[in-house]
Amino acid sequence: MKLFYNPGACSLAPHIALREAGLPFELVLASTKTKKLADGSDFLALNPKGQVPLLALDNGELLSEGPVIQQYIADQVPASGLVPPAGTMARYRVLEWLNFVTSELHKGFSPLFNPAVPAEAKPVFAGRLKERLAWVDSQLAGRDYLTGNTFTIADGYLFVVSNWTAPTGIDISDLPNLAAFRARVSARPAVQAAMQAEGLIK
Repeated sequence: MKLFYNPGACSLAPHIALREAGLPFELVLASTKTKKLADGSDFLALNPKGQVPLLALDNGELLSEGPVIQQYIADQVPASGLVPPAGTMARYRVLEWLNFVTSELHKGFSPLFNPAVPAEAKPVFAGRLKERLAWVDSQLAGRDYLTGNTFTIADGYLFVVSNWTAPTGIDISDLPNLAAFRARVSARPAVQAAMQAEGLIK
């Protein structure tokens, strides 16, 4: 498989999932600004949406949309525990979190990264995000991870998105449960390996 990624972007979540699952894959850098691959070819020819992540399967099929890619990866290795079995309430809880992270957090950061959004509007978006992150912090009380004591794809996704608080100036120092969660996820060998491979840490 090939994972098309941009360093530190949401594509880091399926990158982490691939390493957690122990699946073989190749990383392919895809610039979300120039829409070009490292060899100069047109990324839009592969993904007209121009977004990462994009996963090229061994059979030639292409899969887009981060939360879906993460579910696909997790389902390839059920024993990894990255997502509970289909039909179980435990799985729907993980999907519930995936949906929350993608709709309420991930997309909430978009205006903060967009230079076309007026500076005076950005504190409003940041304030909404802080409220949602505070709610996440409350849900992490007494838990190692979002759904209990087992790391899932939802945790990898939350970790990646919460990394964006620093460059956007959102102070989360008063959210101790989220801080403990982030430290716990960051220490995982697969997460360290993914971040090193993307040049985010040494």
